[in-house]
Formats: sequence, structure tokens, C-alpha cells
Amino acid sequence: MSLAPTSMPRLAAAAAVLSLAFLSLSCATSAPEPATTPVYGLEALARPDLLAVIDPSAKAGMVSSYDRSGGNDDGFSGKYSFVRKEAGCLVLADLEGPGLITRFHTPTPTDDIVEFYFDGEAAPRLSLKVHEMFDGRHSPFLAPLVWTGAGGSVSYAPLAFRKSCKVLVKAESFQFIQINHVKLPAETAIETFQPDASDAFLARMKEIGRLFGRTGSDISDKIAPPGAKIEVGAVQAPLAPGQPLILFASNKPGRLVGLRLGPAAAFTGSERDIILRMFWDGEEKPAVEAPVGDFFGFSFGRPSMRSLFLGSADDTCYVYLPMPYDKSARVELVSERASGAPVAVRAEVLHAAAGRAGSEGRFYARWRRENPPKEGESYTYLKTTGQGRVVGVVLQAQGPVPGQTPFFEGDDRAVIDGEFAIPGTGSEDSFNGGWYDVPGRWYGRVSFPLSGCLDYLKPQARTGGYRWYIADALGYGKDIDFTIEHGPEGNRIATDYASLVFFYSRGTPTGYEPLPALEARRAADPSRIVFIPGWNVPIRSFSLENATLLKTVTAIGEEKTRILSLKVQDADIFGPHHIAFGLDVPSAGRYRIGIKTILGSEQGIVQLARNDRPAGEPVDLYAPKRTKSELLPLGELDLMAGENEVVLRIAGKNKKSWSQGLELAEIVLEKIR
Repeated sequence: MSLAPTSMPRLAAAAAVLSLAFLSLSCATSAPEPATTPVYGLEALARPDLLAVIDPSAKAGMVSSYDRSGGNDDGFSGKYSFVRKEAGCLVLADLEGPGLITRFHTPTPTDDIVEFYFDGEAAPRLSLKVHEMFDGRHSPFLAPLVWTGAGGSVSYAPLAFRKSCKVLVKAESFQFIQINHVKLPAETAIETFQPDASDAFLARMKEIGRLFGRTGSDISDKIAPPGAKIEVGAVQAPLAPGQPLILFASNKPGRLVGLRLGPAAAFTGSERDIILRMFWDGEEKPAVEAPVGDFFGFSFGRPSMRSLFLGSADDTCYVYLPMPYDKSARVELVSERASGAPVAVRAEVLHAAAGRAGSEGRFYARWRRENPPKEGESYTYLKTTGQGRVVGVVLQAQGPVPGQTPFFEGDDRAVIDGEFAIPGTGSEDSFNGGWYDVPGRWYGRVSFPLSGCLDYLKPQARTGGYRWYIADALGYGKDIDFTIEHGPEGNRIATDYASLVFFYSRGTPTGYEPLPALEARRAADPSRIVFIPGWNVPIRSFSLENATLLKTVTAIGEEKTRILSLKVQDADIFGPHHIAFGLDVPSAGRYRIGIKTILGSEQGIVQLARNDRPAGEPVDLYAPKRTKSELLPLGELDLMAGENEVVLRIAGKNKKSWSQGLELAEIVLEKIR
């Protein structure tokens, strides 16, 4: 069996090259069905109905700026951001064909010129500034294949090459880079990239744009085989503790193309006690077994993810992926809640009568949690044998120290068929992001069709992300060991990782792990939360008049502290000067509020307030010598899950103080009950 071109019409210029046309598996005696044809590049993005098709001869790889010494210099210095130097330029990648570049990611786009040389030619076929690859105005780097967001810039514009492709940047140094590629067998018929985009290519781009524009809505018509009739099975029933609720069952060949489940609010919270299971073809072990919220991209119990294929919108969880089976299927929910009223569930299962083809794999989703992972060993996303392809991953990560997230410096890595194929450069980079804890970058919930940030809650030491591998799927012919580090170096930070990996496998994959007991699944909400106002803490309001805010780094002896200063004079228009913060807590309860601040002769008296009334005793911040305080208790408040307003008032000043300043280093919340 070998790779050969199909009889599709020859596309002019970029159309045939950028889409890589349809590369198909064929036999000498018969041609495969169109619905089982593996595709690459542009066609892979346009044909999600073919996600289940497995091609073990296609070899996924990535060239990146990862630190070859095992340290954390994955692009900071630029030492590892190139494979060699040529005439004052940096060669970022030098790839052998036939193959394609499937993804180009960097969180550090520059004005430097990047050039692409194909098939050993002396002149580049593409030459432009690095940042121009992502602005959507330079062919072939056009929307929707390129975007910038969550701190990263990414291009999925496929660049095909018959013999070779060299990527060169005209610069003395470059920082973070990831270039994904796929290598195909030598006999593969493929045309090298041409710079002039054809009408056919532009039409395909519009089609993909329309598809991406439907993110969050029903795309089952693009998941089902062309022309297949989609039927909808609806269920509306109570889910009682300990009793499975069957959402779908069939004893005929077919495939699921979508599942909608609600209300999403019923699956929120940290318990992870309602389980989604899917079984194919009489297998004893479930192909999917995961807490419902985690499966649909919740972030520590809160709806968060809204991608093209999976997420939640309008209080409904959804997944649209091809899930073919040979003879039978069963989808069920199980509640492991010890008590309480049944959950009123509504579900719609979308399916078609097209059974699994020989080149397709079955759909699997593996949920794992390690709290913490073993010191010195990376966290395992997926380790399995057989033939298959990874098409998606979702990660929730929580560090041990409130107010710190250095664990997210860890690199993702994939060893595929015995080769170190995917060398990552940082956790958020693996989700097409960059620069965590910077507003407007990896900060808060950011969703794109193929990747995004689940959330970034530094005070709780929580974050997470997702990514779909479509044109850049991680295919394997023998085995895959897909991992991510916890910490900058040496896997030393005791992080809580919970993940889902979505993949297809020709046979039953090895490495199945049953779900752990309920207590071992429950998300561990931190009881102590540390906010650093001098960094990134939402400020809801502060005094209307005669007040200024300033963020600085101040030195007290040899210690440097980042602070937020409220400097006031005279009176505010409506009473005492104040500052109000929006502080996010993971669960409702009563919290003790405290602050660490700078003491000195310019400081005032601070007091916790609620509903325009004092909520604690006043605390005098005067000291004859400027110094950093220990934790100063201000009072207690009942807080709800999510963001709460916490108000600090300036209640006057000590007679010895010459001002009413407030210089905050930390706000600390400790849950009492």
C-alpha cells in the first residue's frame, strides 16, 4: 500500500500546493471511498469529517527554540532558536521533503525578514517581515488561517514542498519559535508551493472562514460524511445518583457527529462527580470516561472553553467530532453524587448511518490526573501503542503556591514511534499563546476556534489551555509518549494536572486507566489565595477626587517588593478615600481578609468596608521607619464563588503621619468555612 495522487482536478498555483490537494491511500486493484481519504494542509482544515482517518506513513514533527541542555532558555536568549547561521542570517528550519509546514507559532514576532526557500532554489519564494505572517494581509498567510491572541501569533497556512524547505530569518538573533511539519513517503506526488493564490484556493479559504465563523454553534453537517443524513435523538430525563442514564444506544453500524448536553450549569463545581462514558463495538472498557465538565472544557468546574469542536455556549455543552463505529455504540451519564435531587438532563445525540471505514480509527478521550506528578518525571498526557492520531488536548493546572505560576514554564514533548518529534518551548506556547500573566495576552478566558486559554487565575495558582491538532495532528504508526513538564526545569514543582486527550486509534489502545475514586478526582480548591495588587488584580474603583494610583517596585533593605500605592490628599467628594478590588475566589464561604503593606510615616489608617459601612477594625499603618509589614488582619467577609468586590477605606491617619497613603504588597484571603 502506498501514497498516490487521486484524480481530483489539478488546481492552479497555490491552490494545489497550499491545500496539498487530496493525498489518498490506494491499492493496485481498487480505489478507496472518498470519505476515507487522508488529507493534509488546507484540505484537513476544510474537511473535519476526515479527522478519524489514520495515515501511519505520515510523520509529524516540529522544529523549535527548545533548550537542548534541558534548561528553561527556550527562546529567551535566542541561543537555541536556529539550527545554523548563514551569511549573517539564522536558519530556523531546514526540512527534507516531500512534506508540508503545517503550523508556525511565535509569541515574539518582529520586523525582521523571514524567507522560505523551496527545493534547493537560490531565491526565496516567500519573503516578508515576521509579524506580517500574522496580520492576515499577505498571501498565503490570510484569515482565518492566521491570528494573534492570548499572547501568541500563529499561522496554519500550509506550505508544501517536494524536495526541501529552508526557513531563514535575516537577524542576528531571534527568540521563541515553533514550526510544525509533516513528512510524507518519498513516492508521494506533491507540488511545491507557488506564491500566486488561485481562485480555487481563495474559495477554499472562504469555506474555512465560514466554518470557523460557526464556532459555538452546530457544525455537524461538516462532521458527517458528505451527503449523509443526520438524525437527532433527544433525551430529557432525570439523572439520579448511582443510576446510568442512556443517552444513545445502537446495534447498527454508524457514527456520532455531535452531542449537545445541558444545562451546563448542572455540571459546574469542583466535585467531578457526573461521568460521561462512550462505548464502541462491544468493548468492555469505555472509549470515553471523563467528568462531564472536564470533557467539555470547564476550568476547575466553571464553563470556559468555546472552540470549533467542543465547549459550552448558551448553557449547553457541545462536541462535534466524527465518532465512527462498526456495529454498536452506547453513550451514558452516571452520577456519583451521594445524595440530592436528580439532575434534570437534556441531551441531543446527532448521528448518521455511515459505519467506520477501514482507514478510520475509533474515537477515544483519556482523562488523567496527577496531584502531584512524580518529582523528576513529566506529566503524561497519553502513552499508548498502535496506530492512531492525537487531535486535541485540554489541560487544567494548579500550582502549590498561591500567587505563583512558574510550573507553566514546562515544555510539552512527544516521542512518536521512538523519535523525539515534538520539542515544546513552554506550556502556553503549546496552546498557541505566550507570556502568561500579562494583560491582553495569556490572561483570562480567551477562545479561538482551534486553541485558547481556559483561564489565568494567578492568585489561585490556576491556569489551563486547549488546542486542536487538525492539519498538524500527531499521527503515530507504533506508539506515542505525549507529556508536559511541571516547572521550568527538572519537573520539581508539585503541580496538580488534570487533562483530556482526544485521539483516534485503529485498534483498542493500550494504557487504559480507570477513573480514580471520587475523592481522588475532586478539584482541590485553595483555602489561601494571594493577590498582588502591584501586578494584575482588577481594580473596580477608587476615590473620585484627590487621589492617584501608582505601581512601583520598592526596596526595603535588600528586598524588592512590587506595590500598588494609593496617594491621597484632602477629602474625597463622597466621604473617606477608598479603593475597591474584584477578587476571584473558587468557592463560596467565609474568608478572613488580610494585607501585607508598607509601614511608614506617610501611611494612613486602613479599614475593611462593605455596603458603605465598616466591616472590621481600623489598622494603623504608621511606623517611624519605612518597613514591610507582616500579614495584618482586617476582618472577615462572606464571599460567593467568582469575583467579589472587596473595599479598603482610608479611615484617617496617625497624628505622627504626614500623609494618608496606602502601599499594598499583598491581599490575602483565607477561607474559614
